Amino acid sequence: MKKLGFGTMRLPLTNPDDPKRIDYDQVCRMADHFLEQGFTYFDTAYPYHEELSEGAVKRCLVDRYPRDRYVLADKMPILRVKGPEEYPRYFEEQLRRCGVDYFDYYLLHNMGKERYGNTVKFGGFEFLRGLKEQGLAKQIGLSYHDDANLLEEILTRYPEIDFVQLQINYLDWNSAAIQSGACYETACRHGKPVVVMEPVKGGSLANLPEKAMEEMKKRGAKGSPASYAIRYAASLDNCMVVLSGMSSMEQMLDNTSYMKDFQPLNEEEREMLARIKDIVDSNMVPCTNCRYCMEECPKNIHIPAYFGLYNMYAATGNKTNMYYERASMNHGKASDCIKCGKCERICPQHIGIRSELEKFAEIYEKPEGES
Repeated sequence: MKKLGFGTMRLPLTNPDDPKRIDYDQVCRMADHFLEQGFTYFDTAYPYHEELSEGAVKRCLVDRYPRDRYVLADKMPILRVKGPEEYPRYFEEQLRRCGVDYFDYYLLHNMGKERYGNTVKFGGFEFLRGLKEQGLAKQIGLSYHDDANLLEEILTRYPEIDFVQLQINYLDWNSAAIQSGACYETACRHGKPVVVMEPVKGGSLANLPEKAMEEMKKRGAKGSPASYAIRYAASLDNCMVVLSGMSSMEQMLDNTSYMKDFQPLNEEEREMLARIKDIVDSNMVPCTNCRYCMEECPKNIHIPAYFGLYNMYAATGNKTNMYYERASMNHGKASDCIKCGKCERICPQHIGIRSELEKFAEIYEKPEGES
C-alpha cells in the first residue's frame, strides 16, 4: 500500500464558513485522481464535517467504485458513547452512512485518559475484538491523543490492537505535551504499525511564516512546505500510511506528485526542517482545527477560527478584523469565555485555551489606537 492516505476531515467546501457545504463534485474528482495514481487508503469518522463526512465517502467513493478498489477506515465516537449498548448502534449507523458491509480499518476515536476509563467500563475493546472476529473490521486500532505511558498501558493490556494512529509531525516530535516521538517508539516496541495523522498540523506546516519560507528558499528547497512535512512522517520506518486532510484538488495534485514514488528525507532536508521548526515554534498556537473544543464550549466560541487568526497575526504582524467579525457573527467572541475549562479537557493538543483566548482578545478586541 502506498504511504499516502486521503483524510476526509477537511474536505473542500462551497462555503468556507460552513463545514456542511461539502463540494461533492470536487471530492469526486479528487477521489478519482487519488485512485488513478495507485493510492487506496481513505479515512473518515462519525463527527467529521458535522456528521456528513461518512456520507460524502459513500457518495464520492463507495457508490462509484467496486469494494476491492479502496480500503476504508472509520472510527467509533467513544466521546459520545454513554453505555455498552451504544457501540453496536453507532457501528451499524456508520456502516449505513458509508454504504459498506465492513471496514478495512476500524478505530476507537480520540483515545485519551478521560475516554479510556469509560471505554474499559463499557467493554469497548471487547466490542472491537468482536467486530474483527465477525469480519466486520479487518484490522482494529486506536486513534490516540495522550502520553506514552497510557499508550504503554493500553497496548500491554490489549495486545489484540493491530495498529495505532498517532499525531506525528516535525513540530510535535519532541513536544512534552503531544509526545509524538515517545508514542511512536511505544508503538514500535509493541510491534504495532503506525498511521500518521496531522502531519501538516492542521495546515500550519503548509502555510509557514515568511522567515521559514526564506529559509527554504535559501536552502534551495524544490518541494512545497506540505511536501516536506508529509515526507518527514512517511520516512519513519514503522509508518504504514500518512493521512492528509486535503481540501482542494491543488493539494491533492501536490501530495500525489511526490508520494507516488516516495523518497525518504535526506540529511540536508532534515537539517532544514530542524531550522524551520525553531522559526515556527516561536509564537504559534498549536491548534489543528479539529473542532473538538467547540462541542463542549457553552458560549459557542469559534476557538479554532480565532487561533487561526492569532497565528496569522503572529506570522505576519497584520490583524484581519474583517475575518474576526465574520467568524464571530454566529459565535461567541473570545472575551465571552467563562473559563470553565471544558475545552481544555478535550483538546488533543493540550492547549491552554483559556489563556490563549485572553491573548487573542487583547489583540483583536482592543479598540483601535489603544495601547
